[in-house]
Amino acid sequence: MTDAVPQKRPAYEPPGRLLSPTGYDPQMRRPATIVAGVVLVLLRVIAGAILLLAVAVGWDELVKDAGATLEGFDPSPEGRTAALGVVLATGVAVLVADVLLAFFVLLGRNAARVIVMIFSTLSIASSFVAWWVQGQEITLQGTFLSLSLDILILLALSSRSAAAYARRRERR
Repeated sequence: MTDAVPQKRPAYEPPGRLLSPTGYDPQMRRPATIVAGVVLVLLRVIAGAILLLAVAVGWDELVKDAGATLEGFDPSPEGRTAALGVVLATGVAVLVADVLLAFFVLLGRNAARVIVMIFSTLSIASSFVAWWVQGQEITLQGTFLSLSLDILILLALSSRSAAAYARRRERR
């Protein structure tokens, strides 16, 4: 009876090994990292929907704020309603695109996985720039939830198993 000792992965791996192609395996089972990434993207969609609902409910107070300006819209009630419509339509379009990307990631499309990771990276970078340049606080009610979801999405979808699943049909 031999006890196999599990091999520990080194803390540092040469780039050649990390960039080595994955094997061609169209029958590969969906790894947990893909499912976790999709669930996190859907949680980001839910958080965005809640944010849009909060903006719609508090729109009048938001517009009356001294620091708020609606450039390009007239200050009349019709103009404020039109501005709210533009904000909500843009937000809903982004959320629908996020749901579609999550669906394609679940199907194993590498382009969708990369696009989701790029958007997460841009979101993280914009939070950092807003903190660094504008002094915007990272609060639990504000950017902390979206920032943490974006970091977790990056961790899940950039894993080896997620990359191997998304590239399982590529012949090399």
